[in-house]
Amino acid sequence: KTRFSFVTLFVLFSLTLAACGVIAPAPTPALSQSPAPVEGGAEGNTPAPTATAEPSPTLPPTPTLTPTIPPLPPDPQRIEFEAEDGTKLVGLYYPAAVNPAPVVVMMHWAGGDKGDWMMLGMVQWLTNRGLPTDMVVFPPEVLAKLYPPMPDGLSFGAFVFDFRGFGESGGPKNQFLPSGWLMDSKAAVERAKTLPGVDPNRIAAIGGSIGADGAVDGCIMGCVGAISLSPGSYFNVPYADAVTALDKEGIPVYCFAAEGDRESAPTCKSAKGDHYTMTIYPGSQHAYGLLQPDRDPDIGQTILDFLLLVFSIAP
Repeated sequence: KTRFSFVTLFVLFSLTLAACGVIAPAPTPALSQSPAPVEGGAEGNTPAPTATAEPSPTLPPTPTLTPTIPPLPPDPQRIEFEAEDGTKLVGLYYPAAVNPAPVVVMMHWAGGDKGDWMMLGMVQWLTNRGLPTDMVVFPPEVLAKLYPPMPDGLSFGAFVFDFRGFGESGGPKNQFLPSGWLMDSKAAVERAKTLPGVDPNRIAAIGGSIGADGAVDGCIMGCVGAISLSPGSYFNVPYADAVTALDKEGIPVYCFAAEGDRESAPTCKSAKGDHYTMTIYPGSQHAYGLLQPDRDPDIGQTILDFLLLVFSIAP
């Protein structure tokens, strides 16, 4: 049973507003065509000497120009889709500054909604497009420490959505719906592959609490990696089993939890695999509460390093 409400998010942080800048993608240099060869001719009226015909020289092929696909506007796109049982789900897609691009599917905790990730500043950080931060709960100095600077020109797409029973999605409200949330997680990963400007072979997922399980359970639909912030086997699927299924496919999973979190710490510790990593921090923070600067290891940097790894991007 999850223990947090969206109000808890504001109580945890009680922080102020922030602002961030824009990093524009580097322009694609224009390629020039090779000049055409110039044919020579006889001067005056002197007849040209008779000569044996020689084969024409082979010219280098004209370079094929790959058209640059312009990036989509940074404004979020409203996405409506359905779970396997027909439940209507609603999400927001924030395109990257490059096209096609890897995308991160982001799954909220119980009591929250798709807007959580904007309030945490993670959507703005991942997309790196200067999205507004007027609703972020961290003050600027904390935000700058929590998330490391994105390398120049690096930008990920972000897809946030409401689980059934929350936000704009359908389904009964104020109920615990593990089997439904499992279907929602899988549907979100599937929908992410079809979003405009997305590289369907580079989908990753991150989630907190129920979303931490959703990130791993949904990733079986075709992710390259998943990050869990305080999982708890909330979907009646043992977290260790879900990690094992991904590990057999060579898909990395990273799990974060606090030692005093009586559900999540044992859950993280239960999983094993050649591609599985966990970090147990001191304290008892749950899910979003783990997002704090000056941790060892640095949680923001660890998330970035993980994404660079699974998306095969050189640091």
